[in-house]
Amino acid sequence: MSGQIAIGSTIQSFHESLKCCLQTAFLCYIADIKSIMEHILLKSSRLVLNQSLDFQRSLAARIDWTDRLVGIVGARGTGKTTLLVQQLKKKNLPTHEAAYLSLDDIYFTDNKLVAFAESFIRQGGRFLFIDEVHKYPHWAREIKNLYDTFPELYIVFSGSSIIDMLRQDADLSRRAVQYELPGLSYREFLAFSKILDAKPVSLRDIIKDHTQISSVIVQQFKPLQHISEYFQLGYYPFFAENKNTYSLRLEQLIKMITETDLRFIEGFDPANTRKIYQLLYVLASNVPFKPNVTKLSEKIGLHRNTLVQYLHYLERARLINSLTAAGRSISTLQKPDKIYLENTNLQYTLAPQTANKGTLRETFIMNQLVNANHSVALPTTGDFLVDDTYFFEVGGKDKTIAQLKNKSNAFIVADDLETGLLNKIPMWLFGFLY
Repeated sequence: MSGQIAIGSTIQSFHESLKCCLQTAFLCYIADIKSIMEHILLKSSRLVLNQSLDFQRSLAARIDWTDRLVGIVGARGTGKTTLLVQQLKKKNLPTHEAAYLSLDDIYFTDNKLVAFAESFIRQGGRFLFIDEVHKYPHWAREIKNLYDTFPELYIVFSGSSIIDMLRQDADLSRRAVQYELPGLSYREFLAFSKILDAKPVSLRDIIKDHTQISSVIVQQFKPLQHISEYFQLGYYPFFAENKNTYSLRLEQLIKMITETDLRFIEGFDPANTRKIYQLLYVLASNVPFKPNVTKLSEKIGLHRNTLVQYLHYLERARLINSLTAAGRSISTLQKPDKIYLENTNLQYTLAPQTANKGTLRETFIMNQLVNANHSVALPTTGDFLVDDTYFFEVGGKDKTIAQLKNKSNAFIVADDLETGLLNKIPMWLFGFLY
């Protein structure tokens, strides 16, 4: 009997000891979670505190921040993180209510976003701004679950333009409103550089009244004085950090896109990374490029279909812009009819020897139109057909309309011209589209 009592006492003692250990472990787990959360929130607080509001992208005013789920895509270096942190700063809320986190933080290599978010919500969190989502597996599924489970939570997420953010393993297309942040327009470059603060001008207004609009603007500054600098180093906001090393930083950014970001595309073969970079250099050395896919695939050492697919990837990465002939349908495995680099800064970095005036002009016009959400196609005559309505021929100030004389809605986009007249529009004015 005494033996049974002793055994019972031992079991009870074991249960109490196990219970104590479990309680201690749970408390330690809670303490660790709290400590980690405090660490992440502290980083958020520091970012917000140090963020300037002196210059804000025009996209910020177009986003409806009252939506519960907002997605922002963009190429590397265009300022997505700054956009998020500025919006948090404008909310002027304590960090436990509104916080920024990046999913490339080492914490999220072994921990779930959803677990962090649930702890954040329990402490009164209402606004969660999540950066670099494409670097976290199954991010869309977890964000969808948070959106569906916690109606009091507002989420803004950002990621690379390479991925189709609304069509991941969980369909966010019915829940999220998505925006794209391009590089700086010429107008934004001027504002960021504290040269001129002006409002955007719509394409319709440019077509209708460009002479009056440009006449007013040139009274405030000399537009031709600064556009060469914009062509070389004004598209990515990090030019403000050090203009002397801008080209080197841009080259590093290009390598990160081709060597790192493309890996997030499903089915991409990392073994072809070097060939992608080679392809980009060939394009940069020959723009505007009218691709002969057979010859190009032989030169790069890629199958024709793989090459066309990689051109599609480079466009999604915002390293090139492609033109398709007017009237043709667009598909992933269809070769483009003409290719430009996405912006003039890439031209100066990848192949400065081909940065001639003609190439820079067309690259600039294509870039500003596309970033202002206009459709651009390749017409049978002229350089660009915009919105299936306007024909543009790009050239110097002495360019004539002869090539487009039989077209209605035909215009010359002229470089080296402060103000235009009739159907001749100054090129720099297209830099005010967004």
